Amino acid sequence: MKTANLHFRPAIVLSLIAGLTVITGLLPVSSTAQDSQRTIATGSNIPLTADAPNEYTVKTGDTLWDISKVYLRDPWYWPEIWYVNPQVENPHLIYPGDILKLVYIDGQPRVTLGDRGGATESGGGKRLSPQVRREPLSQAITAIPYDVIASFMGRPTLLDGDQVKSAPYVVAMRDGHVIGAVGNEVYAKGIGSAAADARYSVIHIDEKLYDPENNDLLGYSGSYVGSGPVATTGDPAKLVLTDSAREALQGDKLFPESVDVNVDFVPHAPASDIEARVIAVRNHTIMGQYQVIALNRGQRAGLEPGHVLAISQVGGTVRDTYSKGGMRATTTSTSRGRGTTVQLPDERVGLAMVFKAFDRMSYALVMETTHEIRQGDLAKNP
Repeated sequence: MKTANLHFRPAIVLSLIAGLTVITGLLPVSSTAQDSQRTIATGSNIPLTADAPNEYTVKTGDTLWDISKVYLRDPWYWPEIWYVNPQVENPHLIYPGDILKLVYIDGQPRVTLGDRGGATESGGGKRLSPQVRREPLSQAITAIPYDVIASFMGRPTLLDGDQVKSAPYVVAMRDGHVIGAVGNEVYAKGIGSAAADARYSVIHIDEKLYDPENNDLLGYSGSYVGSGPVATTGDPAKLVLTDSAREALQGDKLFPESVDVNVDFVPHAPASDIEARVIAVRNHTIMGQYQVIALNRGQRAGLEPGHVLAISQVGGTVRDTYSKGGMRATTTSTSRGRGTTVQLPDERVGLAMVFKAFDRMSYALVMETTHEIRQGDLAKNP
């Protein structure tokens, strides 16, 4: 687990598995992957990538999504091909330098954890000796880019209604100031037992986020105001603004910069049918990759961290003035507006992975996109 101060790291739990020559009694006999066999032979028809390697060395900066895409055209099927040995009790994480192997077990492609170093020679081949990994958890790979999630959670600009309701808030500025900026001291209620020097982000609450289907209030959008450490504990506590993007006002909400975020998940498709709408978007890069989006579905609908959803733009309607077999459109004033209405199909524009689910609302990170993702787009099972 990591925090926004880079303390959180995911527990992408993987069991220690032998390489090409298998430890007796732990795995069924396997063989290296055949270049000509590139789909799972179980009838599920989950396609491997055309150039899926027999071996892959995990690199610094990889995410589980990246590694899944090395082997699968559809990364959310990773749980279908990752081979976890149930007889090995000691769990391990994936680290840079680990070697993953594509093998066939009972005729089915599987990805296993191969040489981590410390392998011993036996019978002319390599076999792994179970061992304790001593690298710190902070070096383990993450399911999704943790720096993006850390930045968002430390300075949240899409907020669930309960988050806003329970958050501490600015009650006053020192010396009677109406607004606050860098160097100003502000008083905040609700921080409770926060330690001196603990840093908080100040967020101004902007627009309300409504469910487009029933107009229920789900949350709020917000704007980053600034941040600073607690100078004096108590209730109210006093903070000093050391960073400022806009003026601080009474009523602005406070959120800790260092937040525990559970990213202990792997990409997978929802087990039940999901139909959601994008109710808000926060951009991070061009074309929308690594945008954070808010959805009008959450735990109540079965969403959980790791769920991958396909994002589609809603197809528009056009008027077909050629439907009667004419060679050119009718444009006279008497016939303009006539014709058959045609509903255009929805167009898939990207994929997003849920990383935080509330009761009726979720946050998701856009992993791939071909077009801009907008409020009102659909999110469904991939």
